[in-house]
Amino acid sequence: MNETQRTLVLEALDRFEIEVPSWGFANTGTRFGKFTQLAAASTIEEKLSDAGQVHRHTGCCPSVAVHVLWDFPNGVSDANGVGRIASRYGVRIGSINPNVFQDQCYKHGSLGNPDPAVRQAALDHMTGCARISAATGSRDISLWFADGSNYPGTQHIRKRRRWFLDGLRALHGHLGEGQRMLVEYKPFEPAFYHTDIADWGMALLLARGAGEKAKVLVDLGHHYQAQNIEQIVAWLLAEGMLGGFHFNDRRYADDDLTLGSIDPYQLFRIFHEIRFWEWETGARADIAYMIDQSHNLKGKIEAMIQSVTRAQEIYAKSLLVDHAALGKHQDACNLVDAEECLQEAFALDVKPLILEWRRARGVPENPLKAFRESGYLERVTADREARNRGAVASYA
Repeated sequence: MNETQRTLVLEALDRFEIEVPSWGFANTGTRFGKFTQLAAASTIEEKLSDAGQVHRHTGCCPSVAVHVLWDFPNGVSDANGVGRIASRYGVRIGSINPNVFQDQCYKHGSLGNPDPAVRQAALDHMTGCARISAATGSRDISLWFADGSNYPGTQHIRKRRRWFLDGLRALHGHLGEGQRMLVEYKPFEPAFYHTDIADWGMALLLARGAGEKAKVLVDLGHHYQAQNIEQIVAWLLAEGMLGGFHFNDRRYADDDLTLGSIDPYQLFRIFHEIRFWEWETGARADIAYMIDQSHNLKGKIEAMIQSVTRAQEIYAKSLLVDHAALGKHQDACNLVDAEECLQEAFALDVKPLILEWRRARGVPENPLKAFRESGYLERVTADREARNRGAVASYA
């Protein structure tokens, strides 16, 4: 590795920020029940405190994604208080995530619901989220919808598409200067016959129809088995419509596994497509990198640190692809040599560079070890244990 590459990686790591989710620190579960953790956070202050530990030990997680209803039960009136709490723990409020799937009125959908009153309720909630975004200084409103149907013929798919387009356009009209809306997609779950925003093409068309402040969000778990996610990323980059990621890993579908635990080479290929686009265009991709994981078995803070440090390593590797050589091999259809450009970069040991970056920024060289030695987990476990032991864990 030459000096130019070393400088490139160190400077890029300075800009590489990953947002962690507030809900990733709370007790969550499967459709069958919860597996409670004694140290899990219950309040927004506890969540932000835990998120602050991730940032303190990794140096690259200064913002926290929040979920309205769960974190802002009183809406925009909570914004100033939550912002002050975040600042106290060394982080800031990141993407605002509306909740249009939990209330009973959303049983048959939100923006896709046949009842206009329910569609209006969903829109009112999302415009309230736009006000929270403005009040907290957040840029992105991250939109995921559970809307869909389970049985053929039970819903009018084209009408629902139109209702979605109308609702997203209306929300776009409430966005202020510097705000964005990110439209996420998911092929199935909780609906299993049709999902209203099932893939990147549907999300792209809806985002374009909504307005220029709308982009597409790619959740790595929201794809069919063996789908080529980096191809989707390349297309969205080419269309100027890639707004952000929800990072996780999966074996089957939306598994919420720690990043890189199943297929680290896939994440490398995704980062490579972004870096290749930047190298060719001379522009910097304006992409929000966010983690969306909620661990039932692993310790929540430790799992988040694992994902963040793995992302740094794989991101650094992607910067070291020889893109000039790669482009020539691709044009000449030198298949073996082109593939070797990726394989060689993926095989590089970038840990010495990342250690250098951590030392220079005052970050622990081994974030996971430093967190374990800090005593934080033992302290919050003692504080939260009694409450978490009494939490309801059953499905029924």
